[in-house]
Amino acid sequence: MGCTAAIVLATIGASYGTAKSSVAIFASGVLRPDRFMQNTLCAIMAQILSIYGLVASVIIVNITKEKMPAHTGFLQLGAGLAVGLCGLAAGFAIGIVGDAGGKSCLRGAFRAAPDQLTPERLVRASTQQPRLYVGMVLILIFAEVLGLYGVVVSILMITQSTADVTECTF
Repeated sequence: MGCTAAIVLATIGASYGTAKSSVAIFASGVLRPDRFMQNTLCAIMAQILSIYGLVASVIIVNITKEKMPAHTGFLQLGAGLAVGLCGLAAGFAIGIVGDAGGKSCLRGAFRAAPDQLTPERLVRASTQQPRLYVGMVLILIFAEVLGLYGVVVSILMITQSTADVTECTF
């Protein structure tokens, strides 16, 4: 269960972050095609979260045995949930930074009615104002660190689950 929780939840977070930020990436690519590759950073950082889940899942699977103490199983479940839920939260944060948090209205869009604000009229703030790119990258790094915290806690829990454990003879 820990293995499943790690990969599934982290991948859901990565998928959400990629999908949510991709709307703004393509909208900004229409306005400034020269900055398209620079703006794909949100999607790349979101995909790193799924790698965190994959690493934790592989580690958990490699130490799982048919007969093991309940203590070890619960620590493995906790490790999977730690990396999975942290990856999910980080994916949500990256998606919001990449989409809603990174959007700015085009010139004249503020004068438009709210129902006329389509994705084509909305673009990234960093596309309109390149000086905002560094701030956006810092926010993305802080969001990514949430997933990294889950990996660190997960590895500590997995290490603890195999330390000083007597074999189960059931």
